[in-house]
Amino acid sequence: MENKNRRNFMKTLLASIGAAGVAGSSSILSSCDRIEAVDGDKITLLTSSGELVEVDKSQLKPAELPSLSQNQKQGREGLPGKSWVMVIDLSKCRNARECMKACQNHHQLRPEQHHINVLQMQDAEHTAPYFMPKPCQHCDNPPCTKVCPVNATFKREDGIVLIDNERCIGCRFCIAACPYSARVFNWFEPRDAEKYEGVTYNIEANVPQKKGTISKCLFSADLLRDGKLPSCVSACPNGVYWFGDRNEDAVTNGTTKETLSFSKLLSEGAAYTLMKDLGTEPRVYYLPAKDRAFPFTGEQV
Repeated sequence: MENKNRRNFMKTLLASIGAAGVAGSSSILSSCDRIEAVDGDKITLLTSSGELVEVDKSQLKPAELPSLSQNQKQGREGLPGKSWVMVIDLSKCRNARECMKACQNHHQLRPEQHHINVLQMQDAEHTAPYFMPKPCQHCDNPPCTKVCPVNATFKREDGIVLIDNERCIGCRFCIAACPYSARVFNWFEPRDAEKYEGVTYNIEANVPQKKGTISKCLFSADLLRDGKLPSCVSACPNGVYWFGDRNEDAVTNGTTKETLSFSKLLSEGAAYTLMKDLGTEPRVYYLPAKDRAFPFTGEQV
């Protein structure tokens, strides 16, 4: 009975695959998280939904990975209808630096490289110091993109400023133009270069990194495409970061998962942007370090 049921199952499955054609078989394989070999010409597939499916190998074709040109084209277009923004609550930052670690791991950065840095700030001699995370501001009027001679750095329709290190010539004009010191230069071979050998370049993650090119905060554009929050936002244990879509007037906290009105959070929290007088129009907003959630110690927590 077991063999008969298996044969019936296979007939039904193969019939559906045949009707769908090669595209259907590719989608089945591409949705699988693990492939396990079995006797004969059949393999067992574990789908993303947790189901085990046994199929004939002759009916399957490995899914084609996006080419470099496809990655670059998609990366420049961005996500339609989106307008990404970030709000940083300085009253909650206690220098845990988990955001920095997550960013370094996600974007193949060496220990001395930072897409986001947590700075100790003090506005005046008699005011209390506080910590301030500083990523790229993803300006709506970015001076960095205007000085690039090869169009390697650009601003997408969804507001994110990206870098294409396949075009970057390492001139560093963008570093000189950025008033926020948000860019880093790859002086050495990137971290874990051997692990990324042969991997197709993903412009939305800027990975694999390349020696002699520029790197910066990307708002984890590759994660946004998958419906996830940026790595720094998700990694923060203290609820410092809010991230979301200005068009929807909604931002979500990476720690509490609470979603609030973006405009209300700015108005009620007395939000401000860095170096407003420069006319760069940043998309990163700060809430003042008032009513702190912890005592300032000046140490990493």
